[in-house]
Parts: sequence; C-alpha cells; structure tokens
Amino acid sequence: MKVGIAFANILNFGTPEGSIKFAQSAEKAGVDSLWTVEHVIYPSNYDSTYPYDTSGKMMMAPDTDLTDPLIWLTWLAANTSSIRLGTGILILPERNPLVLAKELGTLDYLSGGRVELGIGVGWLKEEFDALGIPWERRGARTDEYVAVMQKLWSGNEVSFNGEFVSFENISSNPKPVNGSVPITIGGHSDAAARRAGRIGNGFFPGNGDLEHMLNLMNETAEQNGRDPKEIEVNWGDNEIMGSDPIAAAEKLKSQGVTRVIVPSVMFLNNTEEQLAEFGERVVSKISDI
Repeated sequence: MKVGIAFANILNFGTPEGSIKFAQSAEKAGVDSLWTVEHVIYPSNYDSTYPYDTSGKMMMAPDTDLTDPLIWLTWLAANTSSIRLGTGILILPERNPLVLAKELGTLDYLSGGRVELGIGVGWLKEEFDALGIPWERRGARTDEYVAVMQKLWSGNEVSFNGEFVSFENISSNPKPVNGSVPITIGGHSDAAARRAGRIGNGFFPGNGDLEHMLNLMNETAEQNGRDPKEIEVNWGDNEIMGSDPIAAAEKLKSQGVTRVIVPSVMFLNNTEEQLAEFGERVVSKISDI
C-alpha cells in the first residue's frame, strides 16, 4: 500500500523553508507522494458549493497563501530525490493545454520522471468567471485538453483538430521521461468515475460512495478495452493513523485502494518528529500490503 499526503502546499508547508523540511522529512519516512491543492484566485463572495465540507465553504481565508502547484513542486523537485510530485488536483479547464504540456514535460524531465498529474473539472464557477473561462462544457474541455497534452508528448511535428484546440505540425520539448505524465482523475461524481475509467491512470475521489464509484470506473474501463487493475486508486482515510494501521490498510486493499492519502495538517505541530513516527509506525508496516 502506497502512502501519499494531500493538501501539501498550504499553511507552513507553503513557505520556502517549511516546504523543504516537510518534503525531505516525508521522503525520509517512506511517503510515496505529495499532492497539492489549487485555486488561482479566491473570490470572497461565492455561491458555488464547496463539495468537501458540510458547510459548503472552503476552509481558508482571503489572505491564505496558496502556492501555485507547479512552481511549488518544482521547488520540491530541486530539494528531494525520490518522492513523487502530485497535483491533487489541478483545475485543468482553467489552463492552456499547450503551455501546461510544456510546463509538465519540463518538470518531469528535471525531476527524473516523478510527476503525477491529478486533474479535476472544478467546482467554483466564480473562479472561472474571474479568469474569463467558460463554465459550460468544462468536462468536455477537460477531456480534450488531456488528449492535446498526450498528443504533444507523443512525438514531434504533431497535429490536433478538436472543438477547443487545433494546431498543425508543432513540437513541444522536453518531453516527460517515460513518454507521458500519469494522469489521475479527481472528483466524487459519476462523471469523474467514468472519466477515470476512460482516460485515467489513476482515480482520486474526494469523498462519496467508494464502492459505487469504483464499480463505475471499472465498468467504463472495460467498455473502453482497458484493464481496471492498471488504474491507481487513491482514497483519503484517517483510520490508517489509528492503533492498527495494518488492518486499516488491508481493508482498503480489499476495497480496491492502492494508495492511501492522509492530510498534511496531521504533521503541522512538529513536522520532522511526527513524520518520522508516522514512517516507522505506519508506512513501514503497510508498504508490503
């Protein structure tokens, strides 16, 4: 069972010194990956419902420092050697896919192939409005942007003709170390589960009915000629921090989970010591499950 840490680029972990201490301590503890969060801007007045808290609101203030995920991960790539660098998630329809393919190819190349691209369609309409990006058909835009990036990574002098993006005979280099960046689909909806089945290398449902979503993902993968077992399943579960992490990990594995995700706030008080204890008591015990 792999172990990742989410909300990795917030609070003390978003600072220059705090991020290095956090990442190096996590790497030393055997943590597999760090996963960022993203919002380009924070609208003080929004009617959109935040889906991951019962209040319907983000647990952050207008002056909260929320570092850009790719720049933050580049900083960590230069100060670590093995831990994987994930966006969890990056709001793909808000990005220019040609620019993003270049950025990701560069980061993956410089980090030795350690990038994990977690993507989502977004839930905050007011953010899309501020950026001047259409809210409608953001799901279709997301699917096409994935195809665009994969086409750019597939070779040189490539062409693409889609609904949102078209180009002829262009090249983007450097390319990802292994030919492509693994793409993890984030989201708790049926649409996200189906998208993971169609095009995802991984699936990261934020909440909801795990069994239902994995059934949808598996069915969709099979309908598209894909092996569902090759799709990495990430799931947040605090039980892994309890008295019996082995039992918790075995339960997750039986449900189809391959990477358990814990929140970074669990390591805020005494980062180095807390992560060292976590590595010894949890990570080392479940690594073979």
